[in-house]
Amino acid sequence: MDESLVVRAQRGDRDAFAVLATTSIDRLYRVAYRILRDIEPARDATQQALYEAWRDLPSLREASRWEAWTYRLVVNACYRESRHERRMTASIRLLPLDRSSIPDTALSVADRDELERGFRRLPAEQRAVVVLHHYLGLPLTEVAGILGIPAGTARSRLHVATRRLRAAIEADAVPATKERA
Repeated sequence: MDESLVVRAQRGDRDAFAVLATTSIDRLYRVAYRILRDIEPARDATQQALYEAWRDLPSLREASRWEAWTYRLVVNACYRESRHERRMTASIRLLPLDRSSIPDTALSVADRDELERGFRRLPAEQRAVVVLHHYLGLPLTEVAGILGIPAGTARSRLHVATRRLRAAIEADAVPATKERA
């Protein structure tokens, strides 16, 4: 990333900001989608983050922090989107699969589906830590800096998220009990 573009954009150069936004939008959308798991809210969060980047760009102290700063903006926008989510969610209980009769490719799809269902159950704050750490490969100290939380809180959120994911996957694996008459 060219820091001179950030400096020019800070001074009100719309063309410089357009270049920054164009080069950042896919990266920010991928993070938003991984946190929110829904196309429209992810688009809204990305748009909101870029709007806030333009509005608040003069307050960015170090041009070299553009990428981390925009991650923070998109994660905060995701938090707001997740609080405003008004989707209906169905409670569906899937029957366990007889994995011995399923080809390997179907097993990997079933595993991804289990992980996805568990991930959707996590609060946005825990999803953000998981995405920034595991998807982007950022160290927890950097994740903490992006989110504006202490490093210990980032570690704790990652630990709790991992436990919750395991518990959700294990709960889905337990066969449904017969209904009582």
